[in-house]
Amino acid sequence: MSPVDLTKVFATITTHWDPHIAGELNGQHVKCVKFKGEFVWHKHDAEDELFLVHRGFMEMRLRHGVVPIGPGQFYVVPRGVEHQPYAAEEVEVVLFEPASTLNTGNVRNELTKDKLKRVASKRPEAELQ
Repeated sequence: MSPVDLTKVFATITTHWDPHIAGELNGQHVKCVKFKGEFVWHKHDAEDELFLVHRGFMEMRLRHGVVPIGPGQFYVVPRGVEHQPYAAEEVEVVLFEPASTLNTGNVRNELTKDKLKRVASKRPEAELQ
């Protein structure tokens, strides 16, 4: 068993707005994604989302203001809150959210990812068997 090295995981991701599954726990996915530019305004009616910045700087745009998030900081978008992630320059973000969460929430467009790639080879319990 070994820990997940986020720097190595992000080095394998070459696209923006394309979440990759790096781990799973309790019905949740730990996703790694690179952002650059602005995403679509959307919401998740049934899921909260946690955005943890690994490297870089992003803004979480909300209808009532903007939340700046830097390295080592995280922000939880409560379910039902419309939001738009934005990054002027490339940022590396770790997401914690239910496995059922669609990246574009209540919107479907060219950024919607129905099937996510995996960057971690197997679940931890698989190593124990």
